[in-house]
Order: sequence, then structure tokens, then C-alpha cells
Amino acid sequence: MQIIDHKKLQLVVSIALINENDQILISKRPKKKFLSGYWEFPGGKVEKNEVPENAIIREVKEELDIDINNKCIAPLSFSEFSYAEFQLLLLLYVCRRWEGEPRPMEQNEIKWVKANMLRQFKMPPADDSLIYSLQDLF
Repeated sequence: MQIIDHKKLQLVVSIALINENDQILISKRPKKKFLSGYWEFPGGKVEKNEVPENAIIREVKEELDIDINNKCIAPLSFSEFSYAEFQLLLLLYVCRRWEGEPRPMEQNEIKWVKANMLRQFKMPPADDSLIYSLQDLF
């Protein structure tokens, strides 16, 4: 007999912003947040009645103070991960064009890194398969 786990499903969007040097922006999670100190792709939770594309545009504006047009983002991959408190479904988009210069709005650190360097940073386990998808692009 199989036991079904009924954890709450959390839908989260993330984005790989890729600059003209083929570097990807990552940000360090702020103190006092879940997985504090880990590096991640910018993004966040999809709100009730919000489509993922609108969520990533909103989250990037809130976190990095840049504007992205929904025509400039493309879905790349997704991952699932089971945390103790919830089941995560993480969608990854890519974007090469935006308006403004990314700057951290949550008192956290940001870095531009090459895809083959991503594994040198402590990233959430849910990002593991997403890193492979990004490395396949380059």
C-alpha cells in the first residue's frame, strides 16, 4: 500500500538573467529567510490567481528593480522538490533583455557568474536540475 503525502504545493518562479557576456545573475538569500545564505536565481512565489509569467515580472521588479517584457522571457525548465513543510514546483525562465541595471533591493548580494561556475555556489537542492539545463545552453 502506497502512502500519499498531501503537503501543500508551492508554485515558485525563477529566472536566469543572461548578460552580454553570457553570465547568469544569482542572488544570495537574505538573512532570516528560508534557506538563508544560499545563492539562487531571482524569483519568488506565484500569488493566488497570478500567472507565472506575471509573477516573474513582478518578482524581478521587486528584487532587482528592473523591468522585463513578457515577450523577452522564455520557459527553460522546471524542478520538483519535497521539503519537510511543502512540495515545491519551481519553474525556470531565461531572459536576455531587460530595462534598467539590476541592483539588490532586499539588502542582499548579487553576482554575475558563468554557467559552468554555478556549482561553486551553495544553492538550494531544488536548483540542481535547473543548473544542468542552463549549462546545456552554453
